[in-house]
Amino acid sequence: MQDSAFTLSLQLRIDWSEMDTYQHVNNVCFMKYMQSARVQFWEVTGLAKLYAETKKGPMLVSTRCDFTHPLFFPGNVFIKTKVEFIKNSSFGLYHELYNDEGVLCAKGHDVAVCFDFNTNKTFPVTDELRQEMSQYE
Repeated sequence: MQDSAFTLSLQLRIDWSEMDTYQHVNNVCFMKYMQSARVQFWEVTGLAKLYAETKKGPMLVSTRCDFTHPLFFPGNVFIKTKVEFIKNSSFGLYHELYNDEGVLCAKGHDVAVCFDFNTNKTFPVTDELRQEMSQYE
């Protein structure tokens, strides 16, 4: 779990209510965990602030999760996130989700576009934003 390729990580406590009939964490919760990591990325890179000030920011257009091992209560989930790619107006995030024992439980991929909610159109990733996001590649 100690991978130097990931500079962004988040620890979340698994809640009992996240269990399903099979007594492990429901697959929908994995998507929520990835959402928390994605929002953390938006905050540390300034994307959340950009949206608050200009109504221009990231819009999720695709997300995928591949499950490799179940998560259980009680416990924690550790989400490691890095930038997978930066294109003209879109970028991708890659997530790995681990349990308390350091076992890889899922891999996830997100794609977001830079979107101007004022004009309902995408906009190019600025040089400043590209530089900020590149710190997490």
